[in-house]
Amino acid sequence: MKYHVLHITTDFAEEWQKEVFDQELCDLGVDTIDAGLEPEQAGHADYYIPSDLWEQNQEAIQAQISDTEGATLLSVDEVPDENWNAVWEAEHPVQELPLGVKIIPHCAFGAGHHETTAMMIEALINFKSQISNFKFNVLDNGCGTGVLGIFAKKLGAAHVLAVDIDDKSVQNTLENAALNGVELDVRLGSVSEQGERSVLCQTEGRSVFDLVLANIHRNILLAQMPIYARIIKEGGEVWMSGFYESDCAALEKEAEKNGLRLIEVRANGEWRMMRCRKEELR
Repeated sequence: MKYHVLHITTDFAEEWQKEVFDQELCDLGVDTIDAGLEPEQAGHADYYIPSDLWEQNQEAIQAQISDTEGATLLSVDEVPDENWNAVWEAEHPVQELPLGVKIIPHCAFGAGHHETTAMMIEALINFKSQISNFKFNVLDNGCGTGVLGIFAKKLGAAHVLAVDIDDKSVQNTLENAALNGVELDVRLGSVSEQGERSVLCQTEGRSVFDLVLANIHRNILLAQMPIYARIIKEGGEVWMSGFYESDCAALEKEAEKNGLRLIEVRANGEWRMMRCRKEELR
């Protein structure tokens, strides 16, 4: 996958303004933000976006930056695919995580240390400690590095379907699964393309996932909520992260609309995670 990089300087009075600005660009396709670490780079960050999304959303992105007081677009460059991979891999060595899990984060979000991923991992470990049998069928939607699916399998999941729209994420997940000695069912595509047509999802007309893990953008979560509700078992849970506190109300409303009851909200800094349960019929 080819990328473009947007070199942007920002000067906001409040930290939350930068977080809102970053989220707005993520909603338009940016998937990696690399802030300058040197003192002379203060206020500068590189925003990476897949080239096809840049071509599709260029006008909207430039308008968003122009309309944001305190943000300035300096330049835009195309990043050759091989150079992007080489730089990323050099700067992101193998990550050591709990339970002996090791992750090589090739160009994929979710190596395990970001607040949203860390919350999901902690929730999985805590959940396993509270139940006697974790022989679940799990969907890792937007698997990235495969870290959440790998943890689920390590904790005893019976079957893990890992899905991502990025072919490099699929390959990265396969590599990390092999590195950790676990077997995942890894597929290229979106949950709407793969999940509902998968033999794993429907057995005699009934949904068979016990747990759906989705650490992705707010807008995707809202759009795919009806799918999660259809493919989850009664009594099963949908865990979501990748959004801010200000997004919780909209997500809770959409979840309830689709028969998913909010049972917990976790916080890590400005980021949030939600657990929702599909109520069992009485």
